[in-house]
Amino acid sequence: MEGLDRIGRRLRRFGRHEVGLLLALMLVAGALWGFIALADEVVEGETHRIDRMLLLALRNAADPSDPIGPGWVEELGRDMTALGGVGVLMVLSVSVAGYLWLIRKRRAMVLLMVSVGGGLLASSLLKEVFDRPRPDLVPHEAMVYTASFPSGHSMLAAVTYLTLGALLARVEKSWRVKIYLISLAAAVTILVGISRVYLGVHWPSDVLAGWTIGTVWAMAVWTVALALQRRGRAGKEEEPDPS
Repeated sequence: MEGLDRIGRRLRRFGRHEVGLLLALMLVAGALWGFIALADEVVEGETHRIDRMLLLALRNAADPSDPIGPGWVEELGRDMTALGGVGVLMVLSVSVAGYLWLIRKRRAMVLLMVSVGGGLLASSLLKEVFDRPRPDLVPHEAMVYTASFPSGHSMLAAVTYLTLGALLARVEKSWRVKIYLISLAAAVTILVGISRVYLGVHWPSDVLAGWTIGTVWAMAVWTVALALQRRGRAGKEEEPDPS
């Protein structure tokens, strides 16, 4: 009876893991399809009208060169956009990776570095492929050096903050804390993207694409990590009892 109970527990645990991985794969596939559909609309020029409307909605109607709100709002926008900058994200990622190394969480460290490093490479490649010009309706309130689609700040913010949020949520037992951490990561990612449109350096569709493909990449890396972890556990469970 004890042997049957053990088998039953293993089957139930196996089922939970497989269902979780299946749901994760479905979400990755859905988000990837969304990015491809959006990219197709952008290439065809179908998003230009709504891009223009949303961009100008964040500008003074009497003077499009002036973002809406007082000066401190503009400064806040620059602060928010800095949270998605390569320099800030690299310092944050390397700092967290060092901490994970010190506490012997080597797999989590590798997951973080693969996610962020791969996201940075993917962002650069996608910009080269689409080579979309930056908005020319209003003056840019921040320096830009690369193509517009997808938004690198939005994509890398999604990759980095969602990965960090997932890592932190994984070690928490309380669902309220888990939800708080993931929500915080998502909120920061959203604010970074909005700031890019507010500063006039991206079309809204650039930002939406960055959020989408950044989420795809973070979830894909996380799904692979879960699958490898599941495989490792399964291998250990199948080892013969040395007793």
